[in-house]
Amino acid sequence: MSDETTEPKKKAPAKRKVAAKTAAKKPAGKRKGAAPEMSGAAVKAKTGRSWSQWFAVLDQAGAAKMTHAAIAKLIATRHKIPGWWAQAVTVGYERARDLRQVNETLTGFRTSVSRTLDAGMDAAFDAWDSAKTRAAFLKEKVDFSTRNPGKNLRFTWKVGRVEVRFVVKGPKKTQVTVNHTGLKSAADVGRFKAQWTEAMDKFGTKLRTRLKKA
Repeated sequence: MSDETTEPKKKAPAKRKVAAKTAAKKPAGKRKGAAPEMSGAAVKAKTGRSWSQWFAVLDQAGAAKMTHAAIAKLIATRHKIPGWWAQAVTVGYERARDLRQVNETLTGFRTSVSRTLDAGMDAAFDAWDSAKTRAAFLKEKVDFSTRNPGKNLRFTWKVGRVEVRFVVKGPKKTQVTVNHTGLKSAADVGRFKAQWTEAMDKFGTKLRTRLKKA
């Protein structure tokens, strides 16, 4: 028998730990969030830069650690972008870097529901405007703070504010959109999205019935 002994082989370090350590060092500001709502073509046409170019410029400026107001001011002053577009670029950047949740705005969360109906503008507006007709698709009482026939209606809701907009889409075709802003959380978005979806479906049914009787 041989007196020689064989040393046990050393185990290679687990790759999983290396990967985990690398992931932990990833800068928070470059996390991948949601895609901007505005198209890249639109933002480039109005600001001279694509989304990827804006992301690179703002990352370099340390925008991931700035407030919304500071980012907008940077874009407006250093890059000479007008107020509305400075805000749009800021929101797009915040969404892309996971600094702002989907449906989150400066005044809270928002949701919207839209339907295009086979009805003229006047018929669609009157159906929403009439308390008697409205009761068929919306149980809650509504006190309009803004009433512009053929354009929009605004009112306060249990949480936030609501605007109903009317847009002509063709002969006897109208798009009706409910925009609900000032919501408190993403959970509110889901809850009120479902509520307005049901209400708008009932509204479409009621409007068709009303037109048949006319």
